[in-house]
Amino acid sequence: MSNHEILNGGPLARAIEFIWREAELLDRKHYAEWASLWSESGRYIVPIDPDTEDFEATLNYAYDDARMRDLRIERLTAGYSPSAVDAAKTIRSISRFRLVEAAGDEVEVNSAQLLYAYKRGVHTPFVAELNHRIRFTDGVPRLERKVVRLINSTDSLSALGFLL
Repeated sequence: MSNHEILNGGPLARAIEFIWREAELLDRKHYAEWASLWSESGRYIVPIDPDTEDFEATLNYAYDDARMRDLRIERLTAGYSPSAVDAAKTIRSISRFRLVEAAGDEVEVNSAQLLYAYKRGVHTPFVAELNHRIRFTDGVPRLERKVVRLINSTDSLSALGFLL
């Protein structure tokens, strides 16, 4: 793929724009709008095992289909959970984009994410490798899959009371 195509609306450029928009929605806690980015069959996955590809057969921090995403958003917005009432402020920076595949209307992109969460005077970094599968149906992007591979996923993690 040429730099011209990347910069002028090729599949990677469209995917990057979409991924940055997703990050902004999460940082602003616009969870209902974030939910609308997903296809009905989409999966949000945060695996514990950094090398697994079999997400269904391994333990994950998150393995959410549409129903589980809705429940997670409800927990984050309803005000019943102490972690939601005093939720961390987050800032995400996503870069190092690499097109894995562009076939038909689907684009798969790997990237790196630096996420800083701030809560009660403490800054906590979360660093991850991301994989997004995005389907462009009639020009409208929808997330088919998002995998967040935290670099310290096998450590004891706390403060994961927000979407990565």
